[in-house]
Amino acid sequence: MPVDSLPNSILAHMLAINNVPPPPLRSLPRLRLSKTINYGQLNALCHIRGLKSDQHSSLRLEAHDAFIKQYPQIYLHEKTVLPKVPHLADKRKSAVRLAEKKHQPAMPHNISAYLREARGGPSIDEEEITEEKFQEFLNILKKLPVYRTKHEHNMVWKILKNIPALTSQLSKEDLKILSKKVMSETWIKASTVTGDDGLYVLLTGQARRRIKVFRSLIEENDSIITSLYRDSFLFDAELKDSTVAQLYVPSKKLTVKKWGVFGSLKGGHEMNESDRSVVTDYDCEILKIPAKEYEKLELEKVKHENAKKLKLIRKCPFYETWPTLSIWELVSISKFKTFPPGHVLVESGTVISFVGYISSGYCNIYRNIVGLVDLPINKVKKMKKRVYMGKLKEKESFGEVSILLQAPFTCTIITGREVEMAVIEDKDIQGKCMNVI
Repeated sequence: MPVDSLPNSILAHMLAINNVPPPPLRSLPRLRLSKTINYGQLNALCHIRGLKSDQHSSLRLEAHDAFIKQYPQIYLHEKTVLPKVPHLADKRKSAVRLAEKKHQPAMPHNISAYLREARGGPSIDEEEITEEKFQEFLNILKKLPVYRTKHEHNMVWKILKNIPALTSQLSKEDLKILSKKVMSETWIKASTVTGDDGLYVLLTGQARRRIKVFRSLIEENDSIITSLYRDSFLFDAELKDSTVAQLYVPSKKLTVKKWGVFGSLKGGHEMNESDRSVVTDYDCEILKIPAKEYEKLELEKVKHENAKKLKLIRKCPFYETWPTLSIWELVSISKFKTFPPGHVLVESGTVISFVGYISSGYCNIYRNIVGLVDLPINKVKKMKKRVYMGKLKEKESFGEVSILLQAPFTCTIITGREVEMAVIEDKDIQGKCMNVI
């Protein structure tokens, strides 16, 4: 090993052993010291027997050879970490999967599925709901809701939220609440199921929608009357005069199959008869979402929203001393609205069309000022500028004076960010609240 590669401390030690005076520190070569040294090996190296013997001693030569041999061991060599090589097997698997997806045969074009979806029919993924899972779903619906576990409630909700006819009428939150109130009903063949008291979902079997027809009672060969008599279907009849009857009969074309929906949550008297009632062709299991439960849910939402409005208006500065009855008059005619950032609520010089109570967000207030701008050749020009005056924050209101006195606004109000506020339109406040404010 060349001497130049030895650290200064080792080199100085060797020179001292050989009775050679150490050179000045500046004359020593500038060497790069290792960052990691095994000090145990260094200590053993410095205490090799014979290093301090006489210059011509054979023991000293052996010690020198041992020193040169063991010297590299004082350094701790760091293991070189090579970059990770991706497994070729994983790449091959991913490539095979991609190729399988590309060469996967296209599904046959089933026009009936598209027609059902266009008509609002069921388009639920049957492959996702296995037969075992569906049977468990039916067994859960047979239980009273109070006896179902949390897992069973979640399972009912996960299946119901996949039915497009339900999600188109109910939000996810409403459907989750109503899913804890649903039950299934068993209807035998040739039963007439009327959906006046709820929304119904056919789970098993098949049914036909009822339609309204007018038939003469004196015709002998009437195909509909003969068919009803042959199939022993019950039907409703209302006499219009002595010879004509209004009949509600099952249609041959309008069938309701699995996951089909009929009835209404908002009262079915104003619906078409075909959407309101069906006649079962087989024994059927039908899920019912009661209209009463939906009505309770809507009332609870209105109650919660009115409480929020009452709290909001009461905390506005000008309404803190108002009696609760007067504030309720405002609550009954107010509605929550949301405005995006940068929306101009009212321009300066115009009468505002509503009173606003800010629930969240803020609005910036600007004043239009006319100023003079210098132009070349000793000329000036008038220009309008918006000067920032302040902001309207949460639990603050505006617009009362402008509506009641029909006075134009002297400022421009623009939303600073998304703003939710309770709004009372001018037509409502002029008619109902004149004696309140």
